[in-house]
Amino acid sequence: MLRPDMEVTKIAVTGAFGQLGGELCRQIGTAAIALDIDTLDLTNGQAVVDTMLRLRPDAIINCAAYTQVDKAETEPERCRAINAVAVEHLVQACGMLDCPLVQISTDYVFGSTRSEPWREADSPLPQGVYARTKLEGERAAARHPKHLIVRSCGLYAHPSDARAVHFVKTMLRLAGTRPELRVVADQHCTPTYVPHLARAILFLLGAGRPGGLWGTYHVTNTGETTWHEFATEILRQANMPVPIHPITTAEFGAPAARPSYSVLNTSAYHQLGGPPMPDWKSALAEYFEAWRQLQTEQRGLKTAA
Repeated sequence: MLRPDMEVTKIAVTGAFGQLGGELCRQIGTAAIALDIDTLDLTNGQAVVDTMLRLRPDAIINCAAYTQVDKAETEPERCRAINAVAVEHLVQACGMLDCPLVQISTDYVFGSTRSEPWREADSPLPQGVYARTKLEGERAAARHPKHLIVRSCGLYAHPSDARAVHFVKTMLRLAGTRPELRVVADQHCTPTYVPHLARAILFLLGAGRPGGLWGTYHVTNTGETTWHEFATEILRQANMPVPIHPITTAEFGAPAARPSYSVLNTSAYHQLGGPPMPDWKSALAEYFEAWRQLQTEQRGLKTAA
């Protein structure tokens, strides 16, 4: 939720149909201006400027992104248009409006082998088209004085978001249809529950007006895990005893490179005193609490019908 002392009255959220954009709009409430491809093509610079000058938001949060990591290898120009060039258009609009820009980015900008969490000041080493274009987008956003770049990882939305596609939902679906699963065990990261990330973003935006806390922040749930360990915990909390076999990234054979270690150091965010980001297991438990509540409500509706 927006802080009571925030001066912002209208916030434009691009990528509002996505899981993070949708959650931000929910938390912002009536102050949100929801924008997605049906209302604004971010790759059209004139349309971006004209729309923003007409709407005159007090801040813009850019959640729009080309996120199909493997497909990006065959569509580099399309990926770059959305992840980088579109940010340049938003920077132009923000400059004309003198309003903040929040650019959502990714742990994928760090692609090399490492054994300790990445800090904001560490040099990015992106691998693959998706990662490189997200870094381009960061650099474009950083040219605007009032910018926030928020890097996160492994997003999964509140279970009420029926449109969202994410790892937790995929594991539950596969476990319901297959006798056993195979999941990569040599990629280390920190999955992040979208409601927690959204409230942190809004805190940062509020803290930056007029305090000037602009710059780059890492925001994820805390701790670290692998996709295999995360999948195991998902099925444990869901009470689905389906075997999960660990495999390597090489065995998985994805076209695009993945970071082997992309855990983000979030101490800079937490030092600001923002809403706490629970550890990843607690965050997942919160997801399943909401998931079970939804199931109970749906059963009640069926019984009533």
